[in-house]
Amino acid sequence: MSRTYFGTDGIRGTVGQLPITPDFMLRLGHAVGRVLRRSGVRPSVLIGKDTRISGYMLESSLEAGFASAGVDVLLSGPLPTPGVAYLTRALRLDLGVVISASHNAFADNGVKFFSSRGEKLPDEWEQEVEGSLEQQPQWVDSASLGKARRLTDASGRYIEFCKSTVPHTLSLRGMKIVVDAAHGAAYHVAPDVFHELGATVVKIGCEPDGVNINAGFGATSPQALVNAVKEHRADYGIALDGDADRLQVVDAQGRLFNGDELLYVLAADRLSLRQPVPGVVGTLMTNMAVEQALQRRNVPMVRAKVGDRYVLEELTARGWQLGGEGSGHLLALDRHTTGDGIVSALQILFAIHRSGKTLAALLEDVTLFPQTLLNVRLREGSDWKNNPALESARQSAERELADRGRVLIRASGTEPVLRVMVEARDAALGRACAERMAAAAAAG
Repeated sequence: MSRTYFGTDGIRGTVGQLPITPDFMLRLGHAVGRVLRRSGVRPSVLIGKDTRISGYMLESSLEAGFASAGVDVLLSGPLPTPGVAYLTRALRLDLGVVISASHNAFADNGVKFFSSRGEKLPDEWEQEVEGSLEQQPQWVDSASLGKARRLTDASGRYIEFCKSTVPHTLSLRGMKIVVDAAHGAAYHVAPDVFHELGATVVKIGCEPDGVNINAGFGATSPQALVNAVKEHRADYGIALDGDADRLQVVDAQGRLFNGDELLYVLAADRLSLRQPVPGVVGTLMTNMAVEQALQRRNVPMVRAKVGDRYVLEELTARGWQLGGEGSGHLLALDRHTTGDGIVSALQILFAIHRSGKTLAALLEDVTLFPQTLLNVRLREGSDWKNNPALESARQSAERELADRGRVLIRASGTEPVLRVMVEARDAALGRACAERMAAAAAAG
């Protein structure tokens, strides 16, 4: 059964256009509430949000929808997505709801859900909700309406949880850290976590006004962090995205470390502690240098489809703990049930603290392969999978690259574009291979 509204990470779109409208959100809250009521008990849900101005409107609509179905609601106000996941589990609630469009600009917004265990819900649940949306509403009577209240200590509870994910021996005293919250959901949480662990904290991207989320700050715009680390002569910089589930790190020299490199550090740190690392999950885009570095340490890496949801599915299926992607979505399932930028940053800082090495030194065995990514606009009706010239060029490139690189060809899921990516130790060789395949695809 196909889904009409749910995508790979909840429901997302432009505010004021279906489905990101107040009337649809009321219907959605009611539909989800009816699904929850099928368990036979009176459900309770938590609604958190990021700092977008549209969050007020969507929060009110969802609250009304849940109440109309007889579901009680807790409202946390602005809180990182992983904070909602944690509190849903800690408070034994039935569902966590996050109003956010993550790294998108303020004009977008969306909704995603977490189970009572703080985990993302399966496709089957989303299909059940979409089925409920197609049905006529069944308003409960006045005596059965849901109640709503504010959870006034949500941020404090989440701060303590973040701190609990590292040993009590970790102190950040003597370390200066720049924290960039992208004017998003972690603006009032992330600086306090690092400060309470002893660091001197410089805050940037912590002044949300409803329309500046992700604008020139955060994990998707890391140059602001690079500049601030240099200006304040900080030891490290931490950049989160709008809902704080992504992480990028900058060192004192202004070097930016992406999610692929940070994933390797997480695995290597556990190995140094003689903890088991049966395998790591990356994505189709994870840099080959990381895969080879893990293999040298006898740690296999499996590639999932692009998207943290698919990384999580693969980890769960294999019973592994560590996964992530270059964008900075990192999963450490022995610390949290979902990707968490603050928790991931603490794991990296603990690795630095415990080893006595810099982050660059921890990655001295990993030199990322240069990547060439070309987008080829396809002709209408073209079948790239059965293009003999493209297949011949691909096979030729793979022979030429051997174990010095790799090829990835995939269609965009949002536009008629073929993405041709080549990763190679030799950047010039990689670009030449990519250009030959792109030309064959364009001619097909």
